[in-house]
Amino acid sequence: MAGAQKHPTAPEPAPPPTAPPTARPDLELLVHGVGGTTPEKMLGDSRTVRVTGDDTAAVFRRAEDAGPPEDPDDATSGGRPRGEPDRDGGSRGEPVQEAYVWCNLTSGNASRALWLLLLPFMVVNLAHWMRPAAPGRTRTIRLYGLLVRLAALSLTVLLAAAACEVALDLVAWQCAGVAACSGRHSWLSPLSPAGHGWWSEPGRRLALAALVPTALTALLWYLSHRTWSAYESHRPMARTPEADPEAGALASPGFWYGRRLGARLRAAHTAAGLLTVAATLTLPALRRDHHPALLHTLGLMLGAALLGWAITVVVVVCRRGRSEARLDPETDRHLVRGLPLGALALLILAALYAGWSRPGWHSTGRLPGDPVFGTLMLIQGVLVLALAVVAYDLYRRDPDPRAAMRGLGGPAVALLACALGGVASGGVAQRVADWLDGTRSSLSGPPVTLTWQASAIPPLLLVLLATSALLGAHVARLARAERARVRHQHPGEPEDPARTRAIARTRAMATLTDRAPLLLAVVSVTTLLLGAAALTGSQSTGLPPARAAQGADEPVRIAAETAQALGSWLVGAGLLLVVTWGRRAYKDASARRTIGILWDVGTFWPRAAHPFAPPCYAERAVPDLTWRTATWTERTGGRLVLSGHSQGSVLVAAAAWQLSPATRERVALLTYGSPLERLYGRWFPAHFGPDALAALHRDTGPWTNLYRRTDPIGGPLRVPGEPHVDHEPLADPRAYGRSPEHPLPAPILGHSDYQDDPAFARARAGLLARLHPGLPAQRPSAHEGGTPTG
Repeated sequence: MAGAQKHPTAPEPAPPPTAPPTARPDLELLVHGVGGTTPEKMLGDSRTVRVTGDDTAAVFRRAEDAGPPEDPDDATSGGRPRGEPDRDGGSRGEPVQEAYVWCNLTSGNASRALWLLLLPFMVVNLAHWMRPAAPGRTRTIRLYGLLVRLAALSLTVLLAAAACEVALDLVAWQCAGVAACSGRHSWLSPLSPAGHGWWSEPGRRLALAALVPTALTALLWYLSHRTWSAYESHRPMARTPEADPEAGALASPGFWYGRRLGARLRAAHTAAGLLTVAATLTLPALRRDHHPALLHTLGLMLGAALLGWAITVVVVVCRRGRSEARLDPETDRHLVRGLPLGALALLILAALYAGWSRPGWHSTGRLPGDPVFGTLMLIQGVLVLALAVVAYDLYRRDPDPRAAMRGLGGPAVALLACALGGVASGGVAQRVADWLDGTRSSLSGPPVTLTWQASAIPPLLLVLLATSALLGAHVARLARAERARVRHQHPGEPEDPARTRAIARTRAMATLTDRAPLLLAVVSVTTLLLGAAALTGSQSTGLPPARAAQGADEPVRIAAETAQALGSWLVGAGLLLVVTWGRRAYKDASARRTIGILWDVGTFWPRAAHPFAPPCYAERAVPDLTWRTATWTERTGGRLVLSGHSQGSVLVAAAAWQLSPATRERVALLTYGSPLERLYGRWFPAHFGPDALAALHRDTGPWTNLYRRTDPIGGPLRVPGEPHVDHEPLADPRAYGRSPEHPLPAPILGHSDYQDDPAFARARAGLLARLHPGLPAQRPSAHEGGTPTG
């Protein structure tokens, strides 16, 4: 059993020589990874109790390790709260184990699969955090954040414009205004001019249809506000900022509390969505109002007010970024309330203006907002190119050879977000148009820019298939080369060709994670070229691809018709697949594991660029872990191991950054299957790059990292310094063939079951021994042998 030093802030007189040393507890705080799990499985016991927390995220212990409730009047309890250990260690001589279960933050309810529909918002928010590390380049870093926020704002406008295109243009303006189309849909009969009803005038039809994009904007505002209250409103522990500049922003007290910026962005994006709807209502009526002069003047005044309020929204988005150096509880109350309310007032005025009686006004063709999508596409392209210039300038100041795409990962991801928004808008609009007008003869259809965007999907898929084939060939060659290494690592055992191929193939497949930068580079470059071609084609011809290619050669015409037909269907099928796959992923653990790592990476980061992105679970999880670690160590003076698997290792590292230096000295880190360097260090170099991880290694207690060559997610951390953090790669499978110790074939574990490996217990015991080197510590049993190198 391990002893412990006297509490450093409360020294006590030394006991008499004959008295035994005061025993203090050891604790291991387990944090699971993607896919989630149960406390029973984490602790290996069917009887667990919740120590602290709620139904969303909580800390559990085995029932035998949970102490009795606190009784202030009972002197024998010593004022011990429920859940604190009443002995120095857990069963079998191990430390007491606690399990922090946070899976309900991302997968507790199957309806949260609908967050997948917010994928473009989440992706553009990721771009904010993917900037290269460039200490001292404050102005350039601010410019980078500003460009990402503007790109995010353009996506909100695009979403609102796409909703207006479907509800106002295709349904209310085109289909309801044509007898052949409205006659096929009985629910449109009250809006048809043939009925001569009050709602049959074009402006009133538009005002009624505006309820759809308005309700969508209000829903996004509500979800953003509600999820912030449930997930991200938990304050981190108040403490002084770190003095080490290499520790990075993750060590800043206000990093996990973005209340002020979140409120400002939520108000600005809500106002932008409402203003987009108001502009869609105002422009058609303004073009119609040449007479009388008074109505035309009112329309001009309303248009000027909309433009002025839109400029205010852009200024609000540009004026302030994240404030991380301190907790910032302010919310800019007047601005947060006034900005969306002012936009709502203008929207109501726009609805009244559009609904004013205009005898002889008929809806023909498309709404006059067709150039809007082309303008948005051009603005997004300019923003992405400017972001690429800024990102490369940051990278070349302090180049990191491990950074993905030479620091251009952020611009590539921002481009991908804009492309996702564009093709989704075009595909949905085309599918709605086909549904409304089965003959494709009575409606003008969606804007040609959206049709061109959706038509870019088939050639993009062809490029992806070709790239995937090349990567598959590379994996096959690597697997063949790996077979010799597998046999070399198991000398003297009988040859099993099938077993050798399985191990070699698993190792080769695990390397695909490291090829992700190549895949993203190909996708981003292809998307940029196809986007430029789509914008040029739509603006120069004013026709959909199939009609624009009528006079071209036969292969060109067939290719254009095929791309246009397949594009809209692929988008519709893709949206359905996203929802279906998302619901399955949140119910089926194996399906969730497939996409879980990418989704949890995306929602790990605070909403710094787009307030309508899915909520950040880390703004709840990191304060939870920080509070539990700090309060337990301060209360007991014991030794604590923060033990994180997969994404849990990222939460563990983020929580360790938030601890005070005094607390860090009593805390060790044990990470396994960790993507800290392989994913986070390469894609988010400003926050998990080599300097940041080295600073954490230097400032915290001992740290050991376990990994396998068969793991497609985890890997070595490559943290410089002594002692080394990375353990030697664990054997996987633990036995090549059958033996008396392993009479049945040992499974290839890959990313799972690290705790079952004997090296795990040795690593934990070694960390506890190094945490207090001057005291006797638990040591591994003789049959385990060896010590970790971490």
